Amino acid sequence: MTAPVLDASALIALLRGEPGADIVAAALDGALLGGVNLAEVVSHYAKLGANRSDIETMLRPLPIVVVPADAALAYAAGMLRPLTLAGGLSLGDRYCLALAKREGTRALTAERRWPSIAAAANVEIEVIR
Repeated sequence: MTAPVLDASALIALLRGEPGADIVAAALDGALLGGVNLAEVVSHYAKLGANRSDIETMLRPLPIVVVPADAALAYAAGMLRPLTLAGGLSLGDRYCLALAKREGTRALTAERRWPSIAAAANVEIEVIR
């Protein structure tokens, strides 16, 4: 199976050793992370007081592929808004879903509300906890 797309919540769970970290670790090699979701992870640690150098040092060794946002992905994420509105998904959540759909793979997340939208978004979701 193609490597999954990681939601920021899944990567943060791995980095913090939270429940579900083992599932993310098993899928990590070659996993995709959207640039918007990378920004979410960076902002999480910046909010906690980490500086850029420390965050880069923490993330650099991970065997993941960061996928830049492009116009096609932006449109795909934007078009998910009506489908995800009731579930309260953020822009970053929609980028993750759009990337997983584009790549034809599953999205790993710690967000329990995602499965209710998976069918409408036509994306396979794996909730890690």
